[in-house]
Amino acid sequence: MSKSKSKLSLFWIFLSHFLFQLSWTIATPRKEIGFPERRTCRTTVQGRYLLSDDNGYVCEALSLDPQSHCCPERGDKFSCHGCNVLSQCCNSYEFCVSCCLHPAQTQKEQVLKLKVAKPATAGTYVSVFDYCAGRCRHNSESVVHENAYVSDFHHCFSLPSNSSGSTVTPVEARLNGINVIIGRQGESCDQVCKSNGQSCVLNKLLVLNQCDIIQKYMSCKGACLASVGADQPAEVVDDAPKHLNPGACLYTRTQSILSCDGSHRHTRRLCPCA
Repeated sequence: MSKSKSKLSLFWIFLSHFLFQLSWTIATPRKEIGFPERRTCRTTVQGRYLLSDDNGYVCEALSLDPQSHCCPERGDKFSCHGCNVLSQCCNSYEFCVSCCLHPAQTQKEQVLKLKVAKPATAGTYVSVFDYCAGRCRHNSESVVHENAYVSDFHHCFSLPSNSSGSTVTPVEARLNGINVIIGRQGESCDQVCKSNGQSCVLNKLLVLNQCDIIQKYMSCKGACLASVGADQPAEVVDDAPKHLNPGACLYTRTQSILSCDGSHRHTRRLCPCA
């Protein structure tokens, strides 16, 4: 009887040891398995209601993810809403940063060579986000008489004037003094310009009604197509019905129908405001 009890005790000891080792193995994370680290975002901080993160999204401050500090990935990435892409100036700091982060707008290799300030001892920007967040703040090039802004579009991300080698084409020169603004889905140009305290300039719609100009402002993922509509030039939103060519940019060959008050529920207009 005692031998049987001894075997039984030994069995329970081995079983307890086995279960303890098993629970320890399960509870202890295996270091050899590479769990992906969750990315955290950098964001602009001075906005009272809006923020822009380094992914290129703009969101309301209260919607920021508390763990990753990233904006929800909805809406347009690298949005240029309220921006004049030719002058590279915007009426909102957060959208200025978002638009500036677009690879087509800002060349990484170029901005990382720029000094943060004029002194010879000043360092260079360490990322495109640092450049955009700093450049979009007010600077001496956006003010006049030291106490007033040149225009409502005073958040500019263009390269400093002494480092830019860009040239302006004759067509772009015809847009001098015009703020070219991408409207929201379903808005007319009258509504877009009025929301920015300006008016739509009808004759400048003729200048914008060209594929090469539209493609400078909009992604045109579905190419640039000739169409008919008073809402043009415009871009078809991504979630539009398939037969409307989602992502495509549209221009009209019948220029007499161009109108500031035209709109379509599946497009975003390109509007000349002044």
